[in-house]
Amino acid sequence: MNKKMSKQNPQQLLESALEDVGLSAKEQKVYLELLKIGTGKAGGLAKKTELNRTSVYDILESLGRKGIISSYRKGSQTYFSATDPHRLLSYLEQEKADKVASIEANKLRLEALLPQFISLQDISPNRPKVQFFEGEKGILEAYEDTLTSRGPILAYANVATMHEGLPNFFPQYYKRRAAKKIFIRAICPRNELTQERYKHDQEELREIRFLPNAELTFSPEVNIYNNKMLIASWKEKMAIIIESKELADLQKLTFELVWHFLPRT
Repeated sequence: MNKKMSKQNPQQLLESALEDVGLSAKEQKVYLELLKIGTGKAGGLAKKTELNRTSVYDILESLGRKGIISSYRKGSQTYFSATDPHRLLSYLEQEKADKVASIEANKLRLEALLPQFISLQDISPNRPKVQFFEGEKGILEAYEDTLTSRGPILAYANVATMHEGLPNFFPQYYKRRAAKKIFIRAICPRNELTQERYKHDQEELREIRFLPNAELTFSPEVNIYNNKMLIASWKEKMAIIIESKELADLQKLTFELVWHFLPRT
């Protein structure tokens, strides 16, 4: 139990939990009062909670829609009672399912409209497109783009700094890239983690060539693919994707020159 919860009395703990479920302060009052008294009428609940009677009717209707109270009529009177508190969990699960369904519906709608969004972009074929990504989530998003590569990725990669920058991400990323049949050629500094990764080259669709000695090293990673370059800085926790055929072609040429003079491992 955290410090905030330890300072709350039992009533406050229940109210806080109901607030997290999505009940308003007035709904909390009415619901907790019904739990205490078992069954009651709107007028009595209004007096007990010191809420306006008209408001209480609206609140009872809202709680009923949530399925956490029930009602029945006896003569001309309507009586209300709280359902089994386990219904709170059912309500929360339904809210979760509804939210997921809403997100999926929005996703489908957005996918259908993407061509229209893209058409609004001012993209000149002669102007490089640059995207900046910050923080761990941003870098993860940048790496997702490399999985769109239409051919082999050319990379400068230091496995030690990569795994330090994004712990637990790359082993799964390697599998996903291999599953998409995207091969990678990588120029790497010599260190223990990179040499260990080299043992998995065949299964992870990769060929590594090492720099001549351990003194030649670097920290960032560069991926060259399609007409793009991804540059990931692990120390500054940021990544850049530059989309430019002219610049990518130069980087590909530079990579091939270096690759040619490095021995097969």
